[in-house]
Amino acid sequence: MILLLFTYLTSLGWKIPSAFTYSSTRMMLAALTALLFTIFLGPRCIKKLYELKTGQSIRVEDCPMLAQLHEKKKNTPTMGGILILFSIFIALMLWMDLSNVFTLIFLLTIFWLGGIGAYDDYLKLKHKNSKGLSARKKFLAQVAFAAVIGIYGMVPGVAEKLQVGGWFTPPTAKEKIQKIKPIHHKKPYTSHLEATLPILEELNILPIRNVDQMRAFSPQKTISKSLPEYEIEATELSTSEYMTQYYVPFYKDPVMLLSGGLAIIGILITIIVITGSSNAVNLTDGLDGLAAGCVVLVAGVLAMVAFFSNNIEMSRYLNILYIDGSGEIAVFLSATMGACLGFLWYNGHPAQVFMGDTGSLALGGILGVASVLLRREVLLALVGGIFVAEALSVILQVASYKLRDKKRIFLCAPLHHHFEYKGWPETKVVLRFWIIGLLLAVIGAISLKIQ
Repeated sequence: MILLLFTYLTSLGWKIPSAFTYSSTRMMLAALTALLFTIFLGPRCIKKLYELKTGQSIRVEDCPMLAQLHEKKKNTPTMGGILILFSIFIALMLWMDLSNVFTLIFLLTIFWLGGIGAYDDYLKLKHKNSKGLSARKKFLAQVAFAAVIGIYGMVPGVAEKLQVGGWFTPPTAKEKIQKIKPIHHKKPYTSHLEATLPILEELNILPIRNVDQMRAFSPQKTISKSLPEYEIEATELSTSEYMTQYYVPFYKDPVMLLSGGLAIIGILITIIVITGSSNAVNLTDGLDGLAAGCVVLVAGVLAMVAFFSNNIEMSRYLNILYIDGSGEIAVFLSATMGACLGFLWYNGHPAQVFMGDTGSLALGGILGVASVLLRREVLLALVGGIFVAEALSVILQVASYKLRDKKRIFLCAPLHHHFEYKGWPETKVVLRFWIIGLLLAVIGAISLKIQ
């Protein structure tokens, strides 16, 4: 909305600082807006939830000890995800480009998945138990949403049909191709250029063996090297062309390319990533501040990827795909970080409010959608290792219980409850999970440089 206003004022002859149009500036403003809105609206929201008697339902059927461990949380209001999503929505409306299709996609994400979570929380409160919406209905609703995203991105021609005039233009990417001309020329180099050698190595301008030879020369000597001429060309990829490429951390080239009828596999992968991410964050949301803190770390890495992917020079330097307009993804993820940090103000131990499925399903979906749009699904699995471990612990526990005559692997699943059962204080579990999450986030960030 702010961008549209600035564009209108500029057309009238007003002088508006161009810094407000930069994605980097809007990332900071979006994060700050969501953070402040969450903190200042928090007390009113919590008070209202108390009045509505939205107390947390505790699961006791398969883990009776939880009732003892979390007895004090019984009357803590849930559905605090409404506060998170509202703050993100305000930041989106203020600082994102409303004509960009990424803005529309994320708007759909918070309303669709947030709506599923809100209805689930409502049923839990209505029936005063931890069941809520049936797992089948919830899963089908999530799959339907993920399928819409997959079809939009991977079926040729679908993205173009959504465009209305200059609004919602299909996202495109630019693939860099380096060509070497057969023309060589001689150029003198003296040893005072020693400081530039790392740059020359990185750009592959000099073969390593000649760089080593060059370093062996004394300061008084001069050498000549026959250098090939390099030419960088960028090929534009349509939405379906770039969305069917798959990348893994620490490797710059796509490891898989799905074309033609194989796009159906890409849609299935998209469904698995978005649905799995949404449910994984939901399962992680069991201790004070655990899910919100981990979301901040993962969103931070994805926001960094989105920011670099929006700059053609930085994307070329880092050997990552340039995605036109991905700065809007960075702005949205920054707003998500700000809202989650603000929520931690009230959700830290001892929690005054829980996000509930309203927040966890939507936040997980946001991370999944962002990774799909950026083609960084495997990176999400890496930096979101805590979410992956929590989801796997539940899958393994259920499989073991059904296939091994009711034998369990963990004392209680998800994984964070297992450590609670072992006697770890809740704050220690959360802190250690955060530390592991931070370590994984750092590794994920390093993977952008080392590839």
